[in-house]
Amino acid sequence: MERLTLTPRDVEYLVLEASVITPDAVCGKTLEEIAELPVLEGNTKWPLGRFFTITGKVADAAEDQGIIIDGDVPRVKYIGSKMTAGAVLCKGDVDMYCGAWMKGGRIRVKGNADAFAAIQMEGGDILFEGNVGDYCGASYRGDWRGMKGGNIVINGNAGVTLGEYMMGGKITVKGNVGINAGIHMGKGIGAKDPLPTIIIHGDSPGRVGAFMTRGNIYVLGTIEVMMPGFSPDGTEELEIDGVKTTFQILNGDHGEKGRGKLFVRT
Repeated sequence: MERLTLTPRDVEYLVLEASVITPDAVCGKTLEEIAELPVLEGNTKWPLGRFFTITGKVADAAEDQGIIIDGDVPRVKYIGSKMTAGAVLCKGDVDMYCGAWMKGGRIRVKGNADAFAAIQMEGGDILFEGNVGDYCGASYRGDWRGMKGGNIVINGNAGVTLGEYMMGGKITVKGNVGINAGIHMGKGIGAKDPLPTIIIHGDSPGRVGAFMTRGNIYVLGTIEVMMPGFSPDGTEELEIDGVKTTFQILNGDHGEKGRGKLFVRT
């Protein structure tokens, strides 16, 4: 795999929208052409090279292209959005919409990510080594279609409304989550579609699985306030991430005539 390195320059800006930082956008181009790719600061269009020093090699195809962002970019949005192949490594923090609408490839963020990461994701793999903000793996505002496929691993904590309207794929959170994890999960998927799955190793203040209709949510920590629309259905010993654990099974959300399952460690 060829590697292209973007090193942040010491240039002041407010917030950048840089959806061109994907293997799909840079493959097959020269370094000079990549430096001229457009990014937005508000309604002002700038070349990518104004904000990054660009070095390395460029592949002919996206699946052979790796991109390294060598530094913190906490005010750069849309990194890896809509990518279909290849790999992106962010060595620091990133802003909103990282991996949004992603269809394939791999993203690794060694820092934290802001809100709306991986919204409406359809495929690929994302590893967030730090924390993520609100609405990770959720739907776009005003839409009812959330994450459809792919795999997200969050080593830190996640904000509120994780996996809202999630229709497929898997999200694993090693830390804690905010309220509304898995809210409206399963809406719009058919009986034969793969079940969306959320695994939470830490705690939640509540509303886990609110209004869910299908899918599985596993909570290895505690839920401070349980939703009233779930009914107990016995216990089961399951192996989650290599560890065997006994879970209480709860069916719901009955307010939505749902057939989802919430597994809470006993």
